[in-house]
This record gives sequence, structure tokens and C-alpha cells, in this order.
Amino acid sequence: MSKELIKPSQFARVNINEVEDDIELNSEQLTELSGLYEGFFAACRPGKIVQSKIVDINNDGVLVDIGYKAEGLIPRFEFSNYEIKKLTVGDTLEVILDQLESSDGSLTLSYEKAKALKAWDSIIKLFEEEKPVEGMVTHKVKGGLSVDIGIPAFLPGSQVDVQRVTNFDQYVGQMVTANIIKVNKKRGNVIISRRKHLTDARAEVRKRVLDTLEEGQIIQGQVKNITNYGVFIDIGGVDGLLHITDMTWGRISHPSEIVRIGDNVTVKVLSFDKDNEKISLGMKQLNENPWEAIAANIHDGSRIKGRVSSITDYGLFVEVQKGVEGLIHISEISWTDRITDLKKHFKIGDEVEALVISLDKENRRMSLSIKHLDKNPWESVAEEFKPGQKVKGTISNITDFGMFVLLKPGIDGLVHVSDLSWTEHIEHPGDVFKKGEAIEAIVLGVDVENKKISLGVKQLTENPWEGIESVYKVNDVIEGEVSRITNFGIFVKLSGGIEGLVHISELGDLKKEDKKIEDVYKVGEKHQFRVIKVSKDEHKLGLSTKLTADAPKEEKRAPKQHVKEESSYVEHVAKPKSQLQMELEKAAAARKSDDSK
Repeated sequence: MSKELIKPSQFARVNINEVEDDIELNSEQLTELSGLYEGFFAACRPGKIVQSKIVDINNDGVLVDIGYKAEGLIPRFEFSNYEIKKLTVGDTLEVILDQLESSDGSLTLSYEKAKALKAWDSIIKLFEEEKPVEGMVTHKVKGGLSVDIGIPAFLPGSQVDVQRVTNFDQYVGQMVTANIIKVNKKRGNVIISRRKHLTDARAEVRKRVLDTLEEGQIIQGQVKNITNYGVFIDIGGVDGLLHITDMTWGRISHPSEIVRIGDNVTVKVLSFDKDNEKISLGMKQLNENPWEAIAANIHDGSRIKGRVSSITDYGLFVEVQKGVEGLIHISEISWTDRITDLKKHFKIGDEVEALVISLDKENRRMSLSIKHLDKNPWESVAEEFKPGQKVKGTISNITDFGMFVLLKPGIDGLVHVSDLSWTEHIEHPGDVFKKGEAIEAIVLGVDVENKKISLGVKQLTENPWEGIESVYKVNDVIEGEVSRITNFGIFVKLSGGIEGLVHISELGDLKKEDKKIEDVYKVGEKHQFRVIKVSKDEHKLGLSTKLTADAPKEEKRAPKQHVKEESSYVEHVAKPKSQLQMELEKAAAARKSDDSK
């Protein structure tokens, strides 16, 4: 008998009786041939899964032997790259027999159909039992991923992880475990969820962790997230909050100064709410509270040394011993210097000496002061400077409301703009004085408590308004020079530097002629005026261009529209002494505001 491989279709055409006539076979050979014939058709029925052995792997596919001297080629496209890499010659492979003979007379086999047929039974069983399935992510598809679980299953993008995923490429080629959430065998659709599997797994882990968790327990965890107010620690599937105030006994501005994401840390359970799964953790509680063991020489009123550990807008933090810091507020730096930027005077690591003002161990607070190491220079100011005393100084600063005069290192006095001249109207002190200029002044008042000294320049000369009523009398006709023109009248300079006001209502027939003030009067011109009002207390001298007095009659009030203008005269000429203290207080408040900036 020829030993050529018999094609499977030949079994259907072979007649044992005919073989006996044409070919001489002994009984043993006939028995073998008959058994081969019956065995092949019993095992290799179309649509049945059969075991095969890999004979060769090439670019066209995988050549397998299903026995009975019958071989078939499974196309390469039925295997994923992952599966091809795992196959080797000699491996056993389950395939399904599609046809006994194709157009070219060869077997038609399918690995893909065999895998799918077998997978469906497993998938339906897992779905019914609500158990997870494993599969290989083969590629991205619209809206998610395709996962090979024996058949292609769809993993929606929203179901890939418990958190939102933007990069799906990272999962391609990875083995994943997911729950089957929908099966439609008729359409061949399977939808899976990795998110549900992860959630269920974590819920089980959380339950086990919470069942064993106790307050005071020391556990290990991993830093999962860092915020401004603290750190979230993963302690076996459950997140606990390590607040920034529980990280160290010292002071930090941000948790990232101590830990980073991914760090493994040891923490202590401070409290937990099992029902709401809220866990409060502590790190500093693993060590002794340094405030309890603070040195005996550190107490209210003691002088200490420390190093600057932090600089803020409002003060310096100074570490006086390990884990213990005190605050030197910016107002406690100097009695006299106006410090606005601490970083210009100090840097981290500087050693400083300070006085303990207050110590609160329970609340871990310590207030320190540098300026209290020295005597307050303002305590001697009241003895050194007396009201009415003439002093000399240098202009240290000029503002809209006045100028500051340096009397001694760190001690300034304020000359308000209203105390610069008895007679001149000064819009801004800078128009007359310059910073750094040496001047003389009179001490008007000293307020040690509020650290204020009021000075006056005009008080160096006699007040020309004191004898004004004896020099100028009502109805006197005098000569004066127009010094300023306003919308409510003209100011006239008289002998002695005093200014008088001719209100617009006293400018003769100006309105009848329908002319403006500037059309009739010019600055620098001299004219005759009649005195109509004299007030020493108000520093006010009223004039009129009407040189003769009208017949006696009831005094008329100035028109309402001029009330504001009359009051402005008082401001422009001189302010009553009764307002002096008020102005000084305003100036001091403005200076304090300026210092704070």
C-alpha cells in the first residue's frame, strides 16, 4: 500500500470491497484501513471541536495536525500578536472543523471559532455567577477598549478605572480583570467593567481594614494626594487625612515640605468614623510633644537666642529649640525704625536674640520681641521735649498733610500744613520745604502713649492776627494788592502779610455789567477796599470794593450758593486754633497708615 497521505475526502470515496479487488491487502491491512476510516469520520465531523498539534508556524498562519494523517492551515489573522508569540511547534491547540475539504481539497479549520464557542460557555457562567473575567486589551476602539476574553469584549472608557482616564494607550497589551455587565450571545456582544471590579475589590478591602482599625493604632500607608491643608494617605484601600497641623510639632507652610506623592509613611490613627469611612491620622503624635519638654530657662521675660526659620509679611518665626518656634511680630522689631520689608533686614538661618513676651504651652504659642531688649526711647521723650520748647531737626519726610522732622534717632515730630504759616496759604509743604532740610520748630504737644510729637513752624513768629482788631476797623478804607482770584471772590494781601477776602457779592456792580472777575481785577494790581468784617478768633478779614457804607439796615445773609465758598475762605486763610488738635490727630493717623504700608 502506498504510504502517501490520503486526503480526508478520499475516505468518502473509498469502498473497502473495491480496494480488495484493485489492491492486494492482507486482512491486517484491511482491518487497519477500516478502523482509520471509521475513526476519522467519528471524530472529525464538521462543526466539532478537535484537538490538534502544531506542526509549523509561518507568515501564512499555523499548520496543525488533527490526526489520521490530516493537516490543515489556520490563517494568521485568527491569532493576536500576543497569542502568536506564546505558540510553539508541538503545542496542542483546540480548533473547530469547518469543512472536510475546501476547494483545493484541504481541511478548513478555525481556531477563532473554537475559542469563541468555548469562551461563550465560560462567559455566560461567569456572568450568571457575577464573577470577574480576565482578558488582554488588544486595541483602542471608539469610546473605549477592545478586550480579548475568548471573544472581543467592549470595555467603555468610563469603566476603565475608578478615576477618569484620558490616555487609553497605556492599557493596550495589558491583562485586565473586569466584571461582565452585559451579554448578548445572539448579537455576539459582551460589555465589561474594570471599574466595577476595582470598586468591589476596594470595598472588600476597606471593610477588612475598618473592621481591624482602632484609635491609637500605628499603621503604614502611602501618600496618595497632597493639598494645601493636608495629605491623603492610602491605608490598604481606605483614605485617611493627615492634616497639616498633625504633621509636625513645628511650623510648615505646605505639606510638600515633609512628604511627596508615593512616599510610604508611618502614621497614628487619631480618630475614625466607621459608618462614613472618615479617618483622621497623625504623624507628629509618634514623637513626644517638644512644647511639654520646653527648657526651664524659657519663660515670660527671659532672654533667648534662636535661628530664623521662616520670614512672613507680618513677622519672623524663630526656632528656639527643636520643634519649638516663637513669633517676632513686625511691630516688635524696633521702637523707632519703620520696617516694611523684613527680608531686607533678616534671612533664614540668622541667629537672633529676643525677649519672651508671652508663652502658651497648651496652644503652642510663643511671642518674642527684639525691641524690648532695649529701653523704650519714647519714655524719655516727655522729659526731653516740652510744649513751647524750640527745637531743631531735619525734614525726614513730606506728605500732603504736613512734614515729619527728625528730632533724634528714631524720634520724629509732625508739622501739620496748617502750622507752617500764619498768613501764607500753602497748598503742599513740598512747595516750600525740601526733604533733608534743617529747620527750627516749636513743640506744640507730646503724646508718649501714641508716640506722637506735634510741632509748629508758624509759632516761631508772633501771630499777626492777635492785634488785628486794633489795626483794622469796620468801614476803614485801606489799600491792598490782589494776591489770588477764585470763583467766589478775590484775596487781597495787606501790610503784615495778612490776607483779606472780597466776596463776589462785595465786588461793586460786577454782576450788573455782566463781567467775570478776571475781566476787572488782575493779580498784582492795587486797589482801595473798605473793611466790612474783622475776626481775630476766626482769622478772618472781610473786605468790599464799595468804599462807602450803605444806609444802616438789617444784615443780609450771603446767598446760599456762597455758603460753601465762605467756609472755604477759612480753610485758605488760616484754620482756627480749636481745630489744631483735630488736625494733628488726623495727621498721626495718616502717618500710621503710611507706616503700615
